[in-house]
Amino acid sequence: MKIAVTGANGQLGQDVVKLLGAKHEVHGLGREQLDITNEIECLEVLKALKPDVIIHSAAYTAVDLAETEVDTAYRINADGTRNVAVAAEEIGAKLCYISTDYVFDGTTATAYKEDDSTNPQSVYGNSKRVGEQHVQALSSKYFIVRTSWVYGIHGANFVKTMLDLAATRDSLKVVSDQYGSPTYTVDLALFLEELIQTDFYGIYHASNSGVCSWYEFACAIFEESGVKINVDPCTTEEFPRPAPRPRNSAMEHGAIRANGLEDLRPWREGLKAFLKELEESR
Repeated sequence: MKIAVTGANGQLGQDVVKLLGAKHEVHGLGREQLDITNEIECLEVLKALKPDVIIHSAAYTAVDLAETEVDTAYRINADGTRNVAVAAEEIGAKLCYISTDYVFDGTTATAYKEDDSTNPQSVYGNSKRVGEQHVQALSSKYFIVRTSWVYGIHGANFVKTMLDLAATRDSLKVVSDQYGSPTYTVDLALFLEELIQTDFYGIYHASNSGVCSWYEFACAIFEESGVKINVDPCTTEEFPRPAPRPRNSAMEHGAIRANGLEDLRPWREGLKAFLKELEESR
């Protein structure tokens, strides 16, 4: 299977290229190889490659900065995704678009299902939702994969930030009233590999199984890595950010189960595997 990966230098993209490249012909396309905001370039590059599948993980992900860099966020997440979708349809490729829990407002008391109404509250969430709509309108063979709280060996993320802070402090405050599912890039990449080999098209919620708060996640990070530090819970209001976060971004994995695909392992197991990978990389 020939696979093109946009955003190949990103946190998820690098693991997708590495893990899927072991069994498939994978072409990693970073910003230098493909400017997704250039419609003509998108068509030319992807037509020349003729991949069977495009995993579109390129995105503007600076959630808080997006509140002021509105045009840039939409140009990449909405217009760029439209360009990729048009090119995918032109060459008959399957399109797998990586989306986000931020398409929801986080006000539900239960986990979000794939067909629940979206109601993004931030520029980032809105721009990603418009990207989803372009994919749905323009691609006849699409997977939209919404994920959450992503971390991996490449780039900055919550796990690395917590460990870095613990090296210089003896106590931390972490938000305890936002809930979601941490997702290890390796587990997500392996799920994507299984998914793109099917024709079970549609929307998927894919995160490591189980739900926790950021506070519980931080406590687990320190417990699993043997770090002694005082962690105190705090409210969202005590830690204001420019972009609103969904209070509850737990997502049901109904589509994964309905199609007989393998669900992602519990988030704490994913965390243990990541900490081991992090230790071995040092």
